[in-house]
Amino acid sequence: MAETIAAIATPVGGAIGIVRLSGPEAVAVGEAVFVPVGNKSLSQTAPRRAVLGRIVESAGGATIDEAVATVYRAPSSYTGEDCVEFSCHGSPFVLSRTLELLLQAGARMAQPGEFTQRAFLNGRIDLSQAEAVADLIASRTAGAHRMAISQLRGGMAHRLGALRDKLLEITALLELELDFAEEDVAFADRTALLRLAQQTHDEVDALAATHRVGNAMKHGVAVAIVGAANAGKSTLLNRLLGDDRAIVSPVAGTTRDTLEDTFTLGGTLFRLIDTAGIRNGATDPVEQMGIERTWQAVDRAAIVLLLTDGSRAPHPDDETLRQALAARIGNRPLIAVQTKADLVAQAPHSPASSTTAPDAPLVISARTGQGIAALEARMVEAAAMPQLHEEDVVVANARHLEALRLASANLARVVAGLRSTLPSDLVAEDLRAALRHLGAITGGEITTSETLQTIFSRFCIGK
Repeated sequence: MAETIAAIATPVGGAIGIVRLSGPEAVAVGEAVFVPVGNKSLSQTAPRRAVLGRIVESAGGATIDEAVATVYRAPSSYTGEDCVEFSCHGSPFVLSRTLELLLQAGARMAQPGEFTQRAFLNGRIDLSQAEAVADLIASRTAGAHRMAISQLRGGMAHRLGALRDKLLEITALLELELDFAEEDVAFADRTALLRLAQQTHDEVDALAATHRVGNAMKHGVAVAIVGAANAGKSTLLNRLLGDDRAIVSPVAGTTRDTLEDTFTLGGTLFRLIDTAGIRNGATDPVEQMGIERTWQAVDRAAIVLLLTDGSRAPHPDDETLRQALAARIGNRPLIAVQTKADLVAQAPHSPASSTTAPDAPLVISARTGQGIAALEARMVEAAAMPQLHEEDVVVANARHLEALRLASANLARVVAGLRSTLPSDLVAEDLRAALRHLGAITGGEITTSETLQTIFSRFCIGK
């Protein structure tokens, strides 16, 4: 029989805090520490009815807090088990002492994510919905919130269910054909099966392709700030973040490693990556390591900002770096930015007069704020994040992406097999493998406790 677990389910420090119980003895454990106002005990309280009372040290003992208890009966609770939630005052002492009393009364301290894990194991939610709970808690933008809500409401499960139905139809027809192979009876037109398999393969690939958007909404659009030493990269990072996040110095080469932080702009989460300055002929081993990490940041960035120092005359190395970046990033956006406009407003080499050209760099001053609004607008435009709705299904989870890629590889073999004379039993084996990979996303094909522990260990305690 499952143990009864307990945990503080809200951050400590607010006006109200919740201590949660779940398990077969949840009501009995709750009664040991809670004295309701009136004659009814918790076991006599109607489900989903809030009861005012006192948290006490023991029967007739000192009062810890006046609280409200709410009873939820299985299976109509978050976990699918009997649950009791105590809404207490948010004092750290009150919450910790209430939890301590519940543990003394027979409950066990919950592990991270154990309440949500029980909801999954008891069939209240599938695994993709369970993971959406963590994403919802961590959401920092409206887009990330809508993405998590869609998954929490079963959007991913519904989409995958439709794909699985198509694959099951193909599998059933092929296996039926195998059963009657000796009678030389064909139950399926391979042309029709090929069309259905190709359509399903395309849909799986299309779903996997949404990970670019989902990952950016969840973790931020990666923006690498690149340029020569002392081009103003760290100053720009601080200006965009609105905080002195990076050390700024007139001495070239202050930044020797990448530095990352996020901020929200126009409803889009951006992850800025400040990098070490790039220069030809670097011989210092530490500087060379910093430059190598700069190129690694460029490789994983969705957008690259190329900064040049406007306080000095143009240098041939600037164009060399621009060409190297353009060749390396391919079709990803490269935004040219000329910095330190406050120092060179009247300088002969200032590009301010040519900023109307389509390919002209944006002229900014991170110190005064000149041109920053235009740069931010260009970043939002380059990110090209779609406006998501709650019904949209987007892949944001790396585990889901890997499962989709494995399913896609199996389906590619199915399509190739149906186009050739590959025996039906071999085609059916790839179909079953694709079904297993899709089922792993919602948890239908996950059976090992180690896998579940890995997933739910990332949750906070109390959830």
